[in-house]
Amino acid sequence: MLAGLLFATHDADERPDRLAATLPFGGVTLIEYQARLLIAAGVSQIVVVVARLTPELLGAINRIGRRGVTVDAVRTANEASEKFHPLARILMLADGLITTQAVVRLLAGEGEDALLVVEESESGQDYERVGGRMAWAGVARIDPRRLAEVAALPRDYDMQSALIRLAAQAHAGHMLLPPSAVRDGHGIEHRSQALAARGRAVLASIVSDRAGWFDRMVLAPVARLTLPGLVARHVSAGLVGAMSAAIGVVGLAAIGFGWTGSGMIAAFLASIGLSTGATLAALRDDATVERGLGLAVDILPALAVLMLGYGVGAVTGDGTAMTAAVAAVAIGTLGERAVVVRRTWWGRPPAYLLVATVATAVGLPVIGIALAAAYVTATLAAAIDDLRRQA
Repeated sequence: MLAGLLFATHDADERPDRLAATLPFGGVTLIEYQARLLIAAGVSQIVVVVARLTPELLGAINRIGRRGVTVDAVRTANEASEKFHPLARILMLADGLITTQAVVRLLAGEGEDALLVVEESESGQDYERVGGRMAWAGVARIDPRRLAEVAALPRDYDMQSALIRLAAQAHAGHMLLPPSAVRDGHGIEHRSQALAARGRAVLASIVSDRAGWFDRMVLAPVARLTLPGLVARHVSAGLVGAMSAAIGVVGLAAIGFGWTGSGMIAAFLASIGLSTGATLAALRDDATVERGLGLAVDILPALAVLMLGYGVGAVTGDGTAMTAAVAAVAIGTLGERAVVVRRTWWGRPPAYLLVATVATAVGLPVIGIALAAAYVTATLAAAIDDLRRQA
């Protein structure tokens, strides 16, 4: 059983009236973002160590509880120890930690005590030194017994620091922080401005870390440019999705009226906007909007390719383009159902749309549909082969 331990004890450096854990991050509070990382890693129970229960923290804890996990707020190590099953493995994140899902998963498996570490010369001022010229980088896997050991210490201890020191004394394993994590914004911060700066890198990495080439090479640059501004201005994911959907409708209409090149470009841009809106909804835990926009991301490319096939067929009087478009959409639908772990070169609906859009923009719509159909077929064949190897 994997459980999570979070801390909300440090005040923000420039905001002594507010806990660092409740500073805004990615459209939610930092502690909600941390809880999301733990839940994605497989945690079913979260204990939050608090210094005081502020209205912002209470609201954050309530929202975390709506994600289907048990959440308890405690003040002492003894209270925390009573909440965990003796056989549980505790995944612990530092107060003020900003990181990515890939980093948390490094310590989410079974095993003995382990600390994520970085060389002391490369660590920040908020990193705990753990000996051997290493510093704790904010993620640890610990045994519940450590909490009982901390509870036996004098009451003036800092629980987070004491847990790390006891784990280090118990010869916890060291796992080096990947260099890429620093580029993706990993760090421990208690200042709102520094938190915002790291947040921009983390927001971009959310898309960059996805498996497919399209997400890394097309969506990630767009995310770097747009997500931080959208989050800072509190723009709703629904508004982004509605505006993108409107552009998509205009694009489909343009294709229908024979302006195939400009219409396909508009439809492609709309699919990028819908993908951005879905990512924004995920950051804000708006599951309903995320599902709706995710569905729209799949449907819009299919409609655009079908409309293109229909339009080309109406002009030429030949049904080849429409037949290829229907085949591409049907095979693409099967392909999306067959994909379990997406490989780098595999496509997805916006990627297929990009292939058709580029060819159409240079005056080759039939070839564009054919290339999209070929890419869809190759992805489905690879996905089926992958499933067969796993069976």
